[in-house]
Amino acid sequence: MSLRVAVAAPFIQNGARRLQENEFVVALSLDRDWFSPDQSKRLIDVATQDGLLERTDDALEITFDPAEVTVPEEFVPDEDLLRERSAFERVLDTLVAEGVEKHEAVGAINTLQQDLGLTIEAAAVVYARREGLDVTELIPTARSALAADAADAEAEAEGR
Repeated sequence: MSLRVAVAAPFIQNGARRLQENEFVVALSLDRDWFSPDQSKRLIDVATQDGLLERTDDALEITFDPAEVTVPEEFVPDEDLLRERSAFERVLDTLVAEGVEKHEAVGAINTLQQDLGLTIEAAAVVYARREGLDVTELIPTARSALAADAADAEAEAEGR
């Protein structure tokens, strides 16, 4: 959720749904002093990957309504937001944001992983779809994880 708050803050501050990249970077690095300019650019990459921002030819567009986000006065985002998150983490965040208890989701995903012999990413996507969530953008990531897992298993079998 804090990623959503960090992304929304510059748009709320500027009263816009579209900002130039440099406006976004200035809002986070100079105005709020949350990140360095390089970290702010990294946040753009993470938020774009998560579908919170879209890059257009000359600007950034927020993909959700920033008016639905409250930026608490004392809020300071954690630098963990800047690391690339796995499909599992992204699905889990989406599930929690939709009201699913985190421990219940993790347990159900782990059970699916064991029962179906899937990677954790693929199991997370299956679980989210069963819960009625649209995680279409994560299917390629989960598919890649499955393919990598299958290639590792094949290489291991050949090495015996």
